[in-house]
Amino acid sequence: MKRIAMVTGATSGIGEACARKFAQGGYDIIITGRNSERLKAVEEELTQTGAKVLALNFDVRNREAAQEAVNSLPTDWRNIDVLINNAGLALGLEPEYEGDMNDWETMIDTNIKGLLTMTRLIVPRMVERNVGHVINIGSVAGDAAYAGGNVYCATKAAVKTISDGLRIDLAQTAVRVTNLKPGLVETHFSNTRFHGDDLRAEKVYHGIKPLTGDDIADTAFYAACAPAHVQIAEVLILATHQANGSVIYREE
Repeated sequence: MKRIAMVTGATSGIGEACARKFAQGGYDIIITGRNSERLKAVEEELTQTGAKVLALNFDVRNREAAQEAVNSLPTDWRNIDVLINNAGLALGLEPEYEGDMNDWETMIDTNIKGLLTMTRLIVPRMVERNVGHVINIGSVAGDAAYAGGNVYCATKAAVKTISDGLRIDLAQTAVRVTNLKPGLVETHFSNTRFHGDDLRAEKVYHGIKPLTGDDIADTAFYAACAPAHVQIAEVLILATHQANGSVIYREE
C-alpha cells in the first residue's frame, strides 16, 4: 500500500536523513526547503534510489507560500501518512539581554509558527481519514534552558507543549503524535547558529562523539513503524557522554 511522508527542512541534517530513511523504507516522499539548489540535489539523489519524490520549494515562515504549496499537491499526493516537522534552527548564543531581536524573530517564526502552520495544513486530512502520524523534531533544549540558549530553548519547550496539546486534541482519533528530542547532533546546526563561523561550530562537538542525522532518522522511522495501537509519545536521544542539555563529558 502506498504511504507518503512529508519532511520539512529536508535539504540538510536531520531532515535530509529522515527523507532518505523513509524513502528507503518504502515511502513516497514530499520534501520541502528554502534552498532550491539543495532541494533539487536531494530530490535527484532520492529519485536515483528508485524513490518517488515531490519537492516543494518554500519557507515555512511564509504562511501563504506554505498554503499555496500544499494546495498545489496532486490528488495522489494529498493523503500524507507521516508529517515530519523538522524545519528549525538556532541563531546566536548571547545572553538574553544582548540577543539579536532579528534572530529571535527568525527562530520563533520557524520553530514555532512554521511548525504550527504545517500542522494546521496537513493534520485535518489525517483526521478525516482517521490515520496519520505527526513527528515533531524538538530538542533536549526544550527540557531546560542552558547558558545563551534562552529563546531557542523556549521555542523547543513550545514544540514539546504543542506536541502534547496536539496529542490530547487527537486522542479520539487514530492519528499519533511523537516529539523527538535530540541532544548534540553534528549537522549544519552549529554553523547556522554561529552565522557561518565553522571554527566555532567545530568546537561544539570537540571531545565527544555526537549523534548524526541518521541516528535521529532511525528513531523517527522506528516510531512510525510501531503497531497502530502504539504511540511513541516522546523520545530523548543523547550521545553516550551527554547527560542533558548542559552536562557533557569531553575527552581532551
